[in-house]
Amino acid sequence: MITKEKCVKKHNPGFEQLCEAARKNVHEVSIQQVKEMMDKGTIPLVLDVREESEFQKDHIPGAKHLGRGVLERDIETVVPDKATPMVLYCGGGYRSALAAESIQKMGYTNVLSMDGGYRGWNEASYPLVKE
Repeated sequence: MITKEKCVKKHNPGFEQLCEAARKNVHEVSIQQVKEMMDKGTIPLVLDVREESEFQKDHIPGAKHLGRGVLERDIETVVPDKATPMVLYCGGGYRSALAAESIQKMGYTNVLSMDGGYRGWNEASYPLVKE
């Protein structure tokens, strides 16, 4: 039986290799850098690429939801200007790295992935919006 604890603490090796390769192709920022940018109002778009149920539970203030499963299909409708500065985040920084790499391949030029993701943000006691 797979427990939630096992899923959170350890990813499969193939997934980790895929993510590490993606990280080499994307710009990552820390949760502290994202918080500073948000405080200064210099991020026009924060995209939460987690599952809908994760987003509904709580999310970073001002974040819009565009789940990893539909990102490539819907990004051009949600964000038609491919030069829009944006930060992507997920639970820990893995899915957001994959998502950032993917939309960069689609021509998006100002994409950042938040290293540490939701868990790091929450651990830093930064604000969250609870639905």
